[in-house]
Amino acid sequence: MASTRVTRRTLLKTAAAGAAVVGFPLPLRAQAKTFKIGVIHPVTGPLAEPGQACRVGAQMAAEAINAAGGIKALGGMKLELLLGDTQTKGDVARAEAERLINAGAQMLQGPFNSGDAAAMVPVVQQRRVPFLIDIAAADPITANVAKSVREGQQKLQFVYRNFPTGSSFGRKAVQYFGEIFKEAGVSPKRIVVMHANDLFGQLQARGFVAAHKAAKPAWDIVEVIPWPEPPSDLSTEVSRAKALKPDIIAPITRPASAQLLLPELRKQRVEIMGIVGPGSPGLYEAGQLAALKEDLEYVLTSVPWPDFKNPKTRAVAEEYRKRSGGKTFDTNSGYSYDAMMLIADILERARSTDAEAIVAAMKKTDWQGQLMVSAGPVRFNELGDNPNAIPAMIQILGLRPTVVWPKESAERKFVFPRPKA
Repeated sequence: MASTRVTRRTLLKTAAAGAAVVGFPLPLRAQAKTFKIGVIHPVTGPLAEPGQACRVGAQMAAEAINAAGGIKALGGMKLELLLGDTQTKGDVARAEAERLINAGAQMLQGPFNSGDAAAMVPVVQQRRVPFLIDIAAADPITANVAKSVREGQQKLQFVYRNFPTGSSFGRKAVQYFGEIFKEAGVSPKRIVVMHANDLFGQLQARGFVAAHKAAKPAWDIVEVIPWPEPPSDLSTEVSRAKALKPDIIAPITRPASAQLLLPELRKQRVEIMGIVGPGSPGLYEAGQLAALKEDLEYVLTSVPWPDFKNPKTRAVAEEYRKRSGGKTFDTNSGYSYDAMMLIADILERARSTDAEAIVAAMKKTDWQGQLMVSAGPVRFNELGDNPNAIPAMIQILGLRPTVVWPKESAERKFVFPRPKA
């Protein structure tokens, strides 16, 4: 075999080539990038059932977005959810917002109840983190931030809401009450409002009363009866309502209070045409249906609800039913699902993970992919609210929540007055 002579010049050339390779390494496999979203809901405590539904809805949407290729405008960036639990305590909600932002959350979504949302707002405004409220109705949550920005106290509004406000609940409830009474050919005169005395209940009741005063319908609100939330007993409040001889009881409940109020109305044999809620959570969850059974039958309530005439809604609802052990795709799971899909739309248009770019994209939102009953595409007004977010009137029929109003979204015709026992 012939030998090869390595000269000094050859050795230097080889060494130089090797140095060049070291200085210009081969391309490495791209590292997965994610956009971190802090998803905060009350998954333990008195509002655990709706809070858990919110979480599952958000998770399902994020998984669907990631499976479809992530955020394409950001190179297929995937969504990563950082989960938090408010326990329905404002101080915990505030701490969870801080914790998840410190853990890298670039945006927040949640939290279901208004008290928790109000506690989170100062954190996100101070830390300059976009916050999309999926469920929480109290008007001041966004209005106060918008006012501070308008007056120059803060530079930007980072808080936006894709959910009906308390005042819009009131206006729509008064409208729906009148339309349903007219359609049924009945003329109730005396309505008693009964409500949980937490932030949501107070504002919801106030909004309904204000809308009634402005509309001047043919029926009167003869009394407004609050109770401490959660209550231990509602017999006194029901006795007071019964003495007023109402045609309609209009409750604004939480799950715990509904489980006391409805059986107590039956126990005291309150003779009414029906129970019609002007905007009441706690009257439609699977746990409530199982606990209250016939006490919920024929109850009407104005509540944001999925549009089951939409085939996509039905498909998502079936997947949710399988994942949740048979539960109904409802207000909570539906609005949280829509919120996560809306975040994806915002990121596609922002083409950036910068907070100010995200806020700029939020302001220009015109999204039509929602699964919920609505009056039009998602758009945000000067307060950061979506004016096209509206409730539907649902009725429990055959122990199933069913959209009965407005007509264009109705799955069935309502039953009113309710049949006498």
